[in-house]
Parts: sequence; C-alpha cells; structure tokens
Amino acid sequence: MRKFHIALGVKSVTDSIADYTQRLSARPHVIVPEKYALWRTQTLNISIRQIPSGEAPGLRHLGWEDSTVNRFTETLDCNDILWEEFSADLQLQEILALWPDAEQGE
Repeated sequence: MRKFHIALGVKSVTDSIADYTQRLSARPHVIVPEKYALWRTQTLNISIRQIPSGEAPGLRHLGWEDSTVNRFTETLDCNDILWEEFSADLQLQEILALWPDAEQGE
C-alpha cells in the first residue's frame, strides 16, 4: 500500500498535536514530546517536527510511505522540493535512531 507523506516544521509540537489530532480524527502513532509526532491514517502519513525559534513553520518535505520499499530514498524534484520514499518499518527505524525513547501508540 502507498500513502502520501507530508512532513511539516511547526512552532509547537504540543499545540500541533492537539490541532492535527482533531483535524485528522486520529491520535499520533509516534510522539517525541516537544520534538516530533507522526500520524498514519489509511491514506496519509504526516509528520511534524519542532523548528528552532525564529525559523518559519512550513513544508519540510513530501514523499511516499510504500510497503513494497526496502530502502529509504531521497530525491529532489524540479522545484528543489525534497521527496522521500520509505516503508513504515524504515521510517520507524529512522525515528528510533534519532529518539530512542519515542512513545509509540496506535
């Protein structure tokens, strides 16, 4: 199965978790308090990451969660937007490498 992935940089992970949980009607699959959160719905994979103070919130990258992918890839499109492709397992491995204490939920 292939899901569209959106990664956003946000001013407040805590505020964004509350907002996006309501918007997506789903709780995050992974939470790293004050740093990161990830939702996996049936059609969408969306992650948020805390940005440093003074940076503008917005798009970090786009991509695909694809269950048939066996390695993590990154490419730039013609607009210099970063696209990633990965499986759910590869994404979780990357998250746990950065934040071993990540809270995994649903």
